[in-house]
Amino acid sequence: MSVLVVGSVALDTIETPFGSVKDAVGGSATYISAAASYFVSPIRLVGVVGGDFPRKGMAFLEERNIDLEGLEIIADGKTFRWSGRYHYDLNMRDTLSTDLNVFEHFDPKIPERHRKIRTVCLGNIDPVLQRKVLQQMDNPRIVVCDTMNYWINGKRDELLKTLKMINVLILNDSEARLLSGEPNLIKSAKVIRTMGPSVVIIKKGEHGALLLTDSVAFSAPAYPMENIFDPTGAGDSFAGGFIGWLARTEDMSEENLKRAVIYGSALASFCVEKFGVEGLADLTYLRIQDRFREFRELSRFDED
Repeated sequence: MSVLVVGSVALDTIETPFGSVKDAVGGSATYISAAASYFVSPIRLVGVVGGDFPRKGMAFLEERNIDLEGLEIIADGKTFRWSGRYHYDLNMRDTLSTDLNVFEHFDPKIPERHRKIRTVCLGNIDPVLQRKVLQQMDNPRIVVCDTMNYWINGKRDELLKTLKMINVLILNDSEARLLSGEPNLIKSAKVIRTMGPSVVIIKKGEHGALLLTDSVAFSAPAYPMENIFDPTGAGDSFAGGFIGWLARTEDMSEENLKRAVIYGSALASFCVEKFGVEGLADLTYLRIQDRFREFRELSRFDED
């Protein structure tokens, strides 16, 4: 069992009302891979970094048994950097700087021995590149894809071509409304499913997530947390937990999709408890199972 993860590997400088961190290891591929690694091993990561990417970043990935054969290192280049400041309402943030650096010309090349992997997670990158990844793969069984407003607005036609090649689309509520043209999220998912993916997951931040198929509308709660230090990477951690469970079980049944959403939510809840990827660094499968059970109890009740 393995998962191929393609996306950004970055260094993030983050400010929140509860502290700050400089040049923390981040990026969509990093968070997805770290979260998924608690369910299957190894994770095959494809991305690009510069010669300035720190050894501690490599060590974090290697300790999680993440295969770095597909990580291109451009020795004379600089790693993608992002800087942001969050408000007391952690749903609100200001991007202070974005320096794509080597990521600007990222051209994903899938190592030959990774091309038969059955489970693929495409992080939030240009839909042209997402499609290029899939064109190099040998008929994967499960393809999970993330996107954002930037691609919906700027490369809609390319995104629509990519959506025809995937099984699961993960996006937030504002992105779902933008892509579908529908204000109602249930209707949004119905429209998006006509574009290709049979499963649509709509993230709603502190209000949980919706799983929508032709026959299922499942609402997952958010974990009630007293301390949220850094929401960076929560959505990617959700995707990693989700696809990690699907890869572990190789089961796309409706009930197992619901379980995968809860596992994704559990990993996201661990992520936000610390800065950067630190919340994903020292987990155990037992701790994840405990939180899964806590999620299950959030909405359980007995009939009279």
